[in-house]
Amino acid sequence: MASKQKTSMEQAPGQDAVELLMADHHRVARLFAEFAALREDGSDDAKSALVAKICQELTVHTAIEEEIFYPAVRKSIDDDDLMDEALVEHAGAKELIAQLQAAHPDDELYEAKVTVLGEQIDHHVEEEEGSMFPQAKASGIDTVSLGLALLQRKAELLANPGTPPATRAHGEGGYEEEDLHTDPDDGSSHPKISSARKKPRRPATPKRHSNRKSASHKAR
Repeated sequence: MASKQKTSMEQAPGQDAVELLMADHHRVARLFAEFAALREDGSDDAKSALVAKICQELTVHTAIEEEIFYPAVRKSIDDDDLMDEALVEHAGAKELIAQLQAAHPDDELYEAKVTVLGEQIDHHVEEEEGSMFPQAKASGIDTVSLGLALLQRKAELLANPGTPPATRAHGEGGYEEEDLHTDPDDGSSHPKISSARKKPRRPATPKRHSNRKSASHKAR
């Protein structure tokens, strides 16, 4: 029985990156809908627990997008404006998430912040599902390998919820294509994420010494 289960798992198709991220979107949308239902009669404990789940889901989701998905998509499509705007939208969401994580349902503007966060996420999802994801698919990017990498990184973040995800904005690093590779030790076809290797920074341009002093000295 064990061997049959193992064979079944090995032959299971990989999770497509776009499908995985869309599933995250749907899950978060349901959580926001649950919070809206609690606004009138829900207890503070219920609201706090639900907001904690929303914040965790969004924190992990934005991390795997910024570390793995966005860098790969940016290389594959010709739309830097779209990718830059997505990062800015993430930054705005993270600010509200941080405020909510430090707040209590009795605090002023608590429910308003949850509502605004939901509206921001709705807009962000529309941009991703309406533009970014179709472009990524059309580019021929390997969304299956990306999906497996996203799943692995997501599992790592969920297993260590106290560890903040790496922050990688455009131009500051990110996983390269060579970081997604097959592990030869276990023969698995699942790509493994090696330790994050940041792109080497450009060496600082040496300052040019001014010749004004010497020129002035000669003039004398």
